[in-house]
Amino acid sequence: MTTNEETFDVIVVGSGGGLVGAYVAASRGLRTLVIEKTGLVGGTTAYSGAGLWFPGSAPLKRAGIDDGDLEEARTYLRDLVGDSSREDLQNAYLNAGVALIDELEQNRWFQSFVHGPVPDYYPSQPGATLHGRTIFPPSVLAAELGDNAPLIRTSIPSERFGYDEGPEINGGRALIGRALMAFLETGNGVLRLNTALESLVVEGGKVVGVDAVSGGQNIRLRATGGVILAAGGYERNGELRTKFSAVPITGEYSNGVVSNTGDALQAGITIGADTDLLDEAWFIPGLIQPDGLPVFHTGTRGGIFVNAAGERFVNETQPYDQTGHAIYNAEATTGVSHSPAHWVFDQMQFERDGIGRDPAAGVDAEWFTSGALKKADTLEELAQIIGVPFEALSRSIEEFNGYAESGVDEKFHRGETPWDQMFHHMVGFAAHPEQNYIVPIETDLPNPLVVPIGEGPYYAATIVLSDIGTKGGLKTDARARVLGQDGRPIAGLYASGNTMAAMSGSVYPGAGTPIGSSLAFSYLAALDIAGEGQAGE
Repeated sequence: MTTNEETFDVIVVGSGGGLVGAYVAASRGLRTLVIEKTGLVGGTTAYSGAGLWFPGSAPLKRAGIDDGDLEEARTYLRDLVGDSSREDLQNAYLNAGVALIDELEQNRWFQSFVHGPVPDYYPSQPGATLHGRTIFPPSVLAAELGDNAPLIRTSIPSERFGYDEGPEINGGRALIGRALMAFLETGNGVLRLNTALESLVVEGGKVVGVDAVSGGQNIRLRATGGVILAAGGYERNGELRTKFSAVPITGEYSNGVVSNTGDALQAGITIGADTDLLDEAWFIPGLIQPDGLPVFHTGTRGGIFVNAAGERFVNETQPYDQTGHAIYNAEATTGVSHSPAHWVFDQMQFERDGIGRDPAAGVDAEWFTSGALKKADTLEELAQIIGVPFEALSRSIEEFNGYAESGVDEKFHRGETPWDQMFHHMVGFAAHPEQNYIVPIETDLPNPLVVPIGEGPYYAATIVLSDIGTKGGLKTDARARVLGQDGRPIAGLYASGNTMAAMSGSVYPGAGTPIGSSLAFSYLAALDIAGEGQAGE
């Protein structure tokens, strides 16, 4: 039995990227409620760098980048995904990105987004760019957010390792903080924390609200205009991951927030919504930390990854989603374990780049005592410690070292793409912008990212299959309306972000596609509820 019924024009389930859609609805005079399962705002978006892959948007034009009226980006996206059934969604996404940023930048809380030069992830595709199409929000001082600052979810390093966030809020936390302030300042926005979706309320074939649990009490919340499901994916639901995945995945290694258990997905399925891509995720390699869990790993510059057979199997410097998929696909098809894999490197690499942080800060003893990082004087000893055949490991290193002489990685082409080459100059993505550091690779070799593994001692870190969220979900149309099994929209129900099946299919076109999708489709949902049609029409 439910009590405490309240009525709103719009209900948004989830406080990540959907918070922007909530602002758009509230700014049009619609009384809008955001319910959040936890006591903090932001979801996995707050963990992110807040990149938004929005071709043709104003920040790109201000940076002197002209995408040819979106046509090059449209070609790139369409040909890369290779699925004509998603073209309407892709067109809607591209148009929405331009229009949304134009609208947001009119609000004082969003100021001016800036272009970040992150190359598109598939440079050989027609329409790809070297400069990339990713934009970022400006940082904001916590003091500017006042009493709302403590509501913003902190970063993974802060949550897990106690890092001090400092007075400045950056990345995804800045995006969320700005969206929250803009939403509340409309005077039409209401936020309810610790309020978990239980089910959707359907009357006369239309979704008219949600049943939820708040503070241990069952409540019913009604929406006269529509419900937008923007509650992330099901990455932390071990039962669903096992059901849909081709390899054993329990969700414990995900970099998504622990509350993302697929509540919105299951609520939609219960009322007859169609689904797609449920075996997919935004896969990444995860570097196991001393606490036994991984963090997002990218920016490998030295050493190689080997599987349980001691064999190298991937370009270690390629975009993270491609490495994640390589692990996933090999795990599913070869019969050889690739998760965990072993990142093997030498003393030179250890001294130059450390292990995912500033090498000048050193490496805490717990890395070794926990087993997260292993050390040996010889390769034979290291092979024994990590449990791989020494002959295979030695052969893999010998082959890689041979490539260093010519500069051509004949097997996996490491260091050849614009994305790879970013890491010639950069050690990696530090946990906090204030900790960023740049150490150029000093070498006379023809390819600075193919440097031979030399003298010991030798090290091995553990790489596992991780993700930043699942990407399968509820099927939607170009207006973000959730589709039923009959292919027709379910009245009153919308979805965005990782709650919906990705418009990009199984691929990851460029930095900021997941969060861009969350913002774009929650924006389109708000426009549809407000009766404004699609962006760009």
